[in-house]
Amino acid sequence: MKAAVTLKENRDFRRLYRKGATAVDRCMVLYCRRNNLGRNRYGFTVSTKLGKAVVRNRARRRLRETVRLEEGNLTPGWDIVVVARTKAVEAPFEKLTASYLALAKKAG
Repeated sequence: MKAAVTLKENRDFRRLYRKGATAVDRCMVLYCRRNNLGRNRYGFTVSTKLGKAVVRNRARRRLRETVRLEEGNLTPGWDIVVVARTKAVEAPFEKLTASYLALAKKAG
């Protein structure tokens, strides 16, 4: 994923947590809010509670790939943060994709 389409700043994450729409599933939590950029920006969060660095990085890579493959199905102009939950570590890839699409639809 290009650096231009990722959220890096702590203030962006905090703004989404505070003012964004929320959708929750067993695999992930999705926060989203409109931006005025005309493109989607993504952020990914994986807690240390999920495991050591190898496990967290694998979960993050799987979430990034899910978002990358489904990016064309979403309308542009959103900031989206995906927070992994414990089920995301062992969930099959198809389950992650279905979960992400359902949450995106639910959040708007």
